[in-house]
Amino acid sequence: MNFQQLKNVLLLSEKLNFTRAAEELNIVQPALSRQIKQLEEEIGATLFKRDKRNVKLTRAGIYFVNEAKKLISQSERMKQQTAHIHNGEAGEIRIAFTHSIMQTILPDILRTINKHTPGIKAILKEMNNRDQYLALQQNDLDIGFATNPMVPVNLKSKVLHIDNFVILLPESHPVNENNYEDFSVFSKEEFIFPTVSDGPNYVHILESICVDAGFTPRVVHETDSASTSFRLVEAGLGISLEPISSLHGHEFPIKSIELKDIRQKAKLTMMWNPERESEYPDLFELLKSWKVH
Repeated sequence: MNFQQLKNVLLLSEKLNFTRAAEELNIVQPALSRQIKQLEEEIGATLFKRDKRNVKLTRAGIYFVNEAKKLISQSERMKQQTAHIHNGEAGEIRIAFTHSIMQTILPDILRTINKHTPGIKAILKEMNNRDQYLALQQNDLDIGFATNPMVPVNLKSKVLHIDNFVILLPESHPVNENNYEDFSVFSKEEFIFPTVSDGPNYVHILESICVDAGFTPRVVHETDSASTSFRLVEAGLGISLEPISSLHGHEFPIKSIELKDIRQKAKLTMMWNPERESEYPDLFELLKSWKVH
């Protein structure tokens, strides 16, 4: 099995037609059929179900194609990074983050990276906790920054900063910083929460704030976008909980109350796959020792 065979399988999985795939590969259709048949015999599994009219991926084929995409992506990245190192270039680092991370620690972290590794290219993507786990495990990311993640056992992590939570309210809401006594005052309110599937541990922490106050939150809207949550609160469609850092620089006409006396905190956390440390050892040591300024 070689990379050309993998690329041929990927193309066929997209075209689902031997003739069209062979034409794009500039080979004859019988040659492509023989290649696929030989590969299937080598791995001991049928990848494509064929009849006179249709070509479909089997369950084994779907798995094989997904893994082949990862291998080819890793191969291309390996070649690029090797060339960067050979040419004395810094290369690139792929970073994912949640909203509150960008509002607080990430700009300082990026400045630190640029100072100690000049010329490195940072590829940034806002991404929820769950997608960060998957991307890190598949080596599609180098570093993830998330709020209260439930870190998989095969990843490493470090808490870089701890925030208080705030409750976000419409400007017309009768509760304010002066008359707020405890969180139970919101027991009859409708809440806006993130989706559980995208960050179960984070949502569990938000729910526990309500449970500690003696009630179960009634969630009427779900969104993983902090700015969308701000808009919904502004429109009077519910109230929301956010790390206080999420408010930095926002201009929405809403009010907030900092929850200083609750046990739950927003833990802004760096995650990484230890396999990536060998690529940028000095950079990872720098980040692991990084402290909030």
